[in-house]
Amino acid sequence: MKTVRSVAFLLLTLVAIVCTVSVASAAMERITLDNADIVGAGATFPAPLYQRWIQEFMKTGPDFTIFYDAVGSGAGIKRFMAETVDFGASDAAMADAQMEGVKPGVQLIPATAGIIVLAYNLPGFDSALHLSREVYTDIFLGKIKRWDDDRIQALNPGLQLPRLDVVTVTRSDSSGTTWAFTNHLSAISTEWRDRGSGVGKKVDWPGNAMGGRYNEGVAVKIRYSVGSIGYVEYGIAKRAGLAMATLENRMGQYVQPDDMSGTVTLANTSSQMPPNLRMFIPDPDGTTSYPIVTYTWLLLYRNYSDPGKSEKVKQFTSWALSEGQKFASEYGYAPLPQSVAASALEALSTVH
Repeated sequence: MKTVRSVAFLLLTLVAIVCTVSVASAAMERITLDNADIVGAGATFPAPLYQRWIQEFMKTGPDFTIFYDAVGSGAGIKRFMAETVDFGASDAAMADAQMEGVKPGVQLIPATAGIIVLAYNLPGFDSALHLSREVYTDIFLGKIKRWDDDRIQALNPGLQLPRLDVVTVTRSDSSGTTWAFTNHLSAISTEWRDRGSGVGKKVDWPGNAMGGRYNEGVAVKIRYSVGSIGYVEYGIAKRAGLAMATLENRMGQYVQPDDMSGTVTLANTSSQMPPNLRMFIPDPDGTTSYPIVTYTWLLLYRNYSDPGKSEKVKQFTSWALSEGQKFASEYGYAPLPQSVAASALEALSTVH
């Protein structure tokens, strides 16, 4: 009976995570990749919010439809560069060399931001687990192999950690979430930075690692793998009911992930946004900043061959940067600081 209940719960979890807004989408005349007027593709990290944006934007009565295909940042960039979509989406933005390969030109638009958490599965361990920068880096380097390691125990005095093997859960697909997480590890650890493929959308993970596709796949594997720990977008981890570690930031303070962690960190760092709107925050300043935060971007063409598509993409993006921001916190994302949203709207005027 217990096994049957576990399987049933797994199915419900999958439905809840992967199909958060699919029912509403289905109700809108079964909009698909093939029949939508505007098609975007890319990052899974912000996908629940983007789907909600489309749902709410359609209520305003535009004379066109939108479809977003959450295929991961790597695949999204490839489709955007091949000009097979009307916009892309990536948690890693785009490199200069990639942008130079897009003939119509590229305009990066920061759309929202979120935090990456380290979610774990330790049976009977309900207390908040504290992990230092050195310790969680060594976990993903494969150097800490058991949960009752002295270094983890020292950070959590009075708690009885289980004698279990540590199993890391990582992304098996090309992922902007992986890029943001490994960029953070490289910023805080010389050993990680010097290991070769330290930063990337897909890396060779050392130690006892297993892979999952998309943020949802990682969340489900953590939920049902005893002794596991993995990196995943906060909103998805929250909806999956996963325990999340409290992490040490740059200032030596331990910050618990919650609905406000991303917003506080963006406020602490928004003045650093450069003119091209491509800002990474691999190790944010501020005593109250959560350590693993990333903007995520929409990728627009500077020059669309179809003027109608240009105006439709701009109309949706403009709505997302203004009205759409109020939905961000509902899904565990951080609304853009007003100054960043204003800069993004100004950059939108360069799209023709």
